[in-house]
Amino acid sequence: MSQRPLTGEPLALDLVNTRWPADGIWHDALDDPAHLAEWLGEHDLTPEDPERCREPLKTARAALRRSLEQGENDEVNAVLAHGVLRLSLHDGRPVEHLDPDDEAWRPAWLATRAYLDLLATAPPGRLRHCDGTGCVLWFLDTSRNGRRRWCSMAGCGNRAKAKAHYDRTTRP
Repeated sequence: MSQRPLTGEPLALDLVNTRWPADGIWHDALDDPAHLAEWLGEHDLTPEDPERCREPLKTARAALRRSLEQGENDEVNAVLAHGVLRLSLHDGRPVEHLDPDDEAWRPAWLATRAYLDLLATAPPGRLRHCDGTGCVLWFLDTSRNGRRRWCSMAGCGNRAKAKAHYDRTTRP
């Protein structure tokens, strides 16, 4: 499997970016047990049985992608329906307790909830799809001027700039 691109994005976007094309082949980090466990560990989501989380995570990933790309939110709401958030006070501080209908849904629910938090806190227009030709990755634009266009300058940014240079210098 090709190395997963664009790591370090917020949880929800990182889940969306676990499926990507490289060299004409689609890769899915959730299909490989080692990569699945690694991804869960990166986000402190270590369930007893990571394998049971695979399908809920894939469902959440598809729901998040559809919400980002098409603005359709029914599937996001369906993922969130797999858990209830209870609030309480403990030592004078608010505490959240997630009660999933099945523990296998906990990581998917938390990633989807993180998406809602991201929508509530990210500046408008800062959740972006990479402008790279054929790129499917999403990122949170944290640049000062808010004009980031590519998932990475080393990959899509360089390809776009090289193409623009080639187009400028080879015109008759």
